[in-house]
Amino acid sequence: MSTQTHDIWNAPPGIWSIQTFIEKIPKVELHLHIEGSLEPELMFTLAERNNIKIPYSSVEDVRAAYQFTDLQSFLDVYYLGMSVLLHEQDFYDLTMAYFTKVAAENVKHVELFFDPQGHTARGVKFDVVINGISKAMKMAETTLGVTSYLIMSFLRHLSEEDAFATLAESVTHRDKIIGVGLDSSEVGNPPEKFQRVFAEAKKLGMRLVAHAGEEGPPEYIFQALDLLTVERIDHGVRSIENDDLIARLVENKVCLTVCPLSNEKLKVFPQMKDHPMKRILDRGICANINSDDPAYFGGYMNANYLSASRALGMTPKHLVLLTHHAIEGCFLPREGKDKLIALLTDFLTKQRLVPQSDVLEGLN
Repeated sequence: MSTQTHDIWNAPPGIWSIQTFIEKIPKVELHLHIEGSLEPELMFTLAERNNIKIPYSSVEDVRAAYQFTDLQSFLDVYYLGMSVLLHEQDFYDLTMAYFTKVAAENVKHVELFFDPQGHTARGVKFDVVINGISKAMKMAETTLGVTSYLIMSFLRHLSEEDAFATLAESVTHRDKIIGVGLDSSEVGNPPEKFQRVFAEAKKLGMRLVAHAGEEGPPEYIFQALDLLTVERIDHGVRSIENDDLIARLVENKVCLTVCPLSNEKLKVFPQMKDHPMKRILDRGICANINSDDPAYFGGYMNANYLSASRALGMTPKHLVLLTHHAIEGCFLPREGKDKLIALLTDFLTKQRLVPQSDVLEGLN
């Protein structure tokens, strides 16, 4: 076998395939709603198992309902899908199905969201939800080699008092939860609405993230940073509209967890070619790619990488930066991050690829 190395940054198409590169590069996912990984097939299985009636007669009917026009039309279907999740085994099956898929896509670490309020409001106990998810997380690490952390999200269309009640329920499961987040309908529910509950979560030692700047304006990102004191911004794509915000994100190395297929599906941008992902990276922002709600938006990690890369003309340099940013933006301790960086470096070495020095600056 030849030991010749290839400079992928300038290589002709015959030397490397962008799809193969994406499939093989180790990845980290930081923006995944576990309820949003409920595939139609599993929805039907759980509905039958739990004797739940859903307004669809076939898998094809479910997929036809996935023609969203905005965030709210998606959420209507999303919450309906939740109705089939009742028992600990349901949450375990849901979570293991997700991990099985992403392990095959070479995802090595995941920080996943769950929405306890969407379940407790239906009479499903908090313990049932988190125990099923956390058992699957442990099994995924043991059997699939995928590590993970769990983030509890507050539903922003509900009151802060409701969020406080959920935070109180979570205390006995503190060992299973790395942090808190904020999701659901953004417009009309600014981050400032949840300032007190985020302050309380911070006192409990939880890491803080929040959805902001998806459908909401750049001002919501400022609020998330200033009032909620978050460490990461989920989505954050509208930061590209404000130069002062861009400068702040770059200076403070704030990570944006961007979800290209989700943004396209929900019409945040008309088409993928209009997405600012490449411009965000080129401005020096620590952004990465994620799948958000992959069962609803048409793809897991590899599909998001591939769609954005092809539409925006992103280079291998961008793809390596995306993974590096995800590693640096995750909540693993330094030792864990260094192990992932070693995997990334080993991948490039085994592919006999010559990276530009500025791409992997700071990598071990």
